[in-house]
Amino acid sequence: MDIEHLLLEHQLNEVLDRYARACDQRDWAALDEVFVQEATADYGGSLHLQGRGPIVAMIRAHLGGCGPSQHLLGNLLVEARDGAVASRVYVRAAHRGTGNLHSMTYECLAEYQDRWVSTPNGWRIAHRRMDISHELGSRDVLRPSQA
Repeated sequence: MDIEHLLLEHQLNEVLDRYARACDQRDWAALDEVFVQEATADYGGSLHLQGRGPIVAMIRAHLGGCGPSQHLLGNLLVEARDGAVASRVYVRAAHRGTGNLHSMTYECLAEYQDRWVSTPNGWRIAHRRMDISHELGSRDVLRPSQA
C-alpha cells in the first residue's frame, strides 16, 4: 500500500466520521459535507433516494424523534481503480426510544457501500448502498421529531 492510498483512506474516513457524528448530534447541515447534491442512495434494498435533500430528509425522519443514538463505523476498505473510488465500511447503529418509548431500543448491523467523488471541498459520497445483516429490538424507536 502506498502513501497516496493511505492518505485517501484517511480522507474518506474523516467524511465517514463526520457522517456518524452528524447523525448522532442531529446536525443535519453537516451532511452537506458528506453527500454531493446529486447523491443517490439505496437503503436496505427497498428505499431508493435521489438527491442529498431526500437522503437527509430520510435520515432526519428516522432520527429526529429518536432518543440517543450511536453510529459506529469500522473496518473500512477502500478501492481506487481507474479514477473510480469506492469503499465498504461496517456499521453498528444503536438507538434508544424517547418519551413513552424510552425503554425500547433498536440496533442495526449493516455495511455501507459507497461510491465517492472528489470535489473542490474534498471527498463526498455520490452513492450509498446500505445492506442490513442483522437487527435487534424495534424499529418503532426510529421516528421524526414531534416538534
